[in-house]
Amino acid sequence: MKQLIALLMLGLAVWGGYRHFNPSTPSVAARIAAAPARAPSTPERVLPAPEARFSCDGRQHCSQMRSCAEATYFIRNCPDTKMDGDNDGVPCESQHCS
Repeated sequence: MKQLIALLMLGLAVWGGYRHFNPSTPSVAARIAAAPARAPSTPERVLPAPEARFSCDGRQHCSQMRSCAEATYFIRNCPDTKMDGDNDGVPCESQHCS
């Protein structure tokens, strides 16, 4: 049993010396240093959408809107709006979004 332990220790010593002196086998520290650096994984800052201040409340007509942004929010997110007569995606062209 003592011979087996001695043989194992000798083998480990030889292996460690081989890895230490052989330039073609990089050490763990060298492999870590050569690894590509990764950007820290920080969560992206989420900014609230400017249209988050609006909500669908049943309004359908341009006369009920206060701004182009509000009218645009309504035609994109709310049902049954009547603000884009020519269906070009621009609401209230004669009042707010000229």
